[in-house]
Amino acid sequence: MDDTSTMVRQREALRWTFGSVAARYQRARPDYPVALYDELERAADLQPGDHLLEIGCGTGKATMPLAQRGYAITCIELGRELSREAQRNLEVFPEVEVVHASFEEWEPSTRTSFDLVRSDGWHWIDPEVRYRKAARLLCKGGHLAFWTASHVFPEGGDPFFREIQPVYDDIGESLPLGTQWTRPDKLTDDRVEIEASGLFDEVIVRRYDWEVAYDANGYLDLLDSFSGHIAMQAEKRERLYAEIRRRLGARPDGLLRRHWGTVRHVARRRD
Repeated sequence: MDDTSTMVRQREALRWTFGSVAARYQRARPDYPVALYDELERAADLQPGDHLLEIGCGTGKATMPLAQRGYAITCIELGRELSREAQRNLEVFPEVEVVHASFEEWEPSTRTSFDLVRSDGWHWIDPEVRYRKAARLLCKGGHLAFWTASHVFPEGGDPFFREIQPVYDDIGESLPLGTQWTRPDKLTDDRVEIEASGLFDEVIVRRYDWEVAYDANGYLDLLDSFSGHIAMQAEKRERLYAEIRRRLGARPDGLLRRHWGTVRHVARRRD
């Protein structure tokens, strides 16, 4: 089996892990900065009442701020438990619909075009499908937007993550060869890939970073929302988590500071 086939299988396997921790995902994952949504509205020229298609809405964390701004939203979510959690979280918004399906297989039953297609799980979608199908579902002048939160390491950031890495190494969960401790301003973007699709232009890229403080319970809750930790063998996870608790317990405030970064892409459908 070639490397591409292996990567596809791994991606598909990990996509399904999130459903087992739907409630924890909603509780533990960070909220995006308000400025991201403000600037998205301007970049995509969104107006109240516009219809958005959200791919991989998860539990609705990024859907809710958009629904509160008056948009009608169709949400596609592959995970059954995630889609149920999203329905519960978003039931107060009558203009939001949550559909349990994969984006690759889903087709709209009534509405045929959208003003914005957005995702914070773009990398999980089949690369042979995502740009082509997104462009087909957008109306004339519509926009594609995607981003995802990443762990970043600014100058002067918390040293905890480098200090705990030998524990990951000891349990056989080392970082992949070549992994970078990326600074917020060095996050890579997908401008070249978007333009290479030939389907979008006027690409706007904007980087954001922010900090969240966690106690031991909050941080372990967060780790349990990540596919790699969900799939980790129980004995490895128990050893790792015990060491995290011990080290944070030795800190005067018991907290660690995790920095998040994201690269928001907005591109107009080429007519």
